[in-house]
Amino acid sequence: MYDLRFLIYDLPSGSDAPFPTPAIINPKSSIPRSVMPPFDDAINALREALRFSPTNIPLHKHLAESLLKLGRFDEAEVAYREALNVVPHQVDLKLGLANAYYQQTKNSAALVIVEDLIKQNDPPAGAYILHAKLLLRAGEPQRAAHQYREAIDIDADAADPELARELGLDRDSSNSFDTADEEGRYREPAGELPPGTPEFDIERPKINFDQVGGMDAVKEEIRMKIILPLEQPELFAAYGKTVGGGILMYGPPGCGKTFLARATAGQVKAGFLAIGISDVLDMWIGNSEKNLHELFQQARRNRPCVLFFDEVDALGASRADMRHSGGRHLINQFLSELDGVESSNEGLLILAATNAPWHLDNAFRRPGRFDRILFVPPPDREARASILQLMLAGKPADGVDFDAVAKKTDHFSGADMKAVVDVAVEAKLRDAMKSGKLEPLRTKDLLAAAGTVKPSTREWFATARNYALYSNQGGVYDDILKHLKM
Repeated sequence: MYDLRFLIYDLPSGSDAPFPTPAIINPKSSIPRSVMPPFDDAINALREALRFSPTNIPLHKHLAESLLKLGRFDEAEVAYREALNVVPHQVDLKLGLANAYYQQTKNSAALVIVEDLIKQNDPPAGAYILHAKLLLRAGEPQRAAHQYREAIDIDADAADPELARELGLDRDSSNSFDTADEEGRYREPAGELPPGTPEFDIERPKINFDQVGGMDAVKEEIRMKIILPLEQPELFAAYGKTVGGGILMYGPPGCGKTFLARATAGQVKAGFLAIGISDVLDMWIGNSEKNLHELFQQARRNRPCVLFFDEVDALGASRADMRHSGGRHLINQFLSELDGVESSNEGLLILAATNAPWHLDNAFRRPGRFDRILFVPPPDREARASILQLMLAGKPADGVDFDAVAKKTDHFSGADMKAVVDVAVEAKLRDAMKSGKLEPLRTKDLLAAAGTVKPSTREWFATARNYALYSNQGGVYDDILKHLKM
């Protein structure tokens, strides 16, 4: 590629040409440097050319790449966005935008685009290289090394010696991280018995929907999918509707997904089995699948039972992102259990929650599995007032204007509201220890506390917004765009 300093656009006077004609000056020619245009003139010439020809993709791309090379990353971001407005699905432009984000440390935005690119057929090696850099920056060197190797397998010329050194890799050390099996798990030693499968406690929650502030739309979906089939089985049986099924809840952390799942079990007086990643994953090959099967079996023995998977994306990550087969076996087992291949799931109510639905394998969204995908947003003003009222129940409070506090706490999650109450209570306790007198919580105390707590949902929405804009096949994340009013 020619140096940007030697690119001149010459528009002939009186010409009716739709855009300027580029003229390339060879850097080895004898033209004195005094007549060579500075960087800004060359960039402005490109922009002027685009003004005459706004749909000229090579010009868009050349401008964006030039800005990127000059280190003007924020301008490069704008240029790539403008190009993608013309051709939204061009891979090299998406990769360029991701690079512009990476250079500005907008890691979440870059990751959204890169993850979408590597899921496509014939992904470019550059996408894997950038993914490796992002993973390394996030403190995941082993995954970064795997992605770097993938890039070299696709195109050996994509090698980045500096990145390879940071990862402790060279062209001949492709197995430097694989000391166990593909994913760091081990086969059980010969002659040793496999670890015993633990029996998990079945909880009987005492809370119900009355203790859940707001979330009316989500509660209505759960009523229709889970509660009413249990309360009126004859009606649903008349339409051939079985009792059971799965609901996936997603949204920012701290908005009550786990609390809602527990309240669902309490509402139908069902058993509740909460499953985390540590309850399933095992270092011995094959034991993770056995653990998962036994958890489903235990839930089936205690019907009706709500089986709740928190952070389900950790157990059901997209198989397209996996280099090895170990994780795929666990996902296949999970899908088999959801389908009830070996045992009926009648009376088994399956709820799952995730903060990152974009990392979940698409197969989980098929009808009959998690066939209801519900967005759990931060509580609105009315819901925040309701949550606050519930949180202050049993605490000394006097004349609290719940609506005034709710108005002050826009974008707060349920967890953020709890933090507001905790800060206000701690302030009152400090005052009580000084004065020796217990004073009730008042509106001003809660408003003062709200001023010290920052909403935790904004970072999540910054990431979710990018997925909703750039990786929203089938409109899966339309609810996010609706919530953001985009």
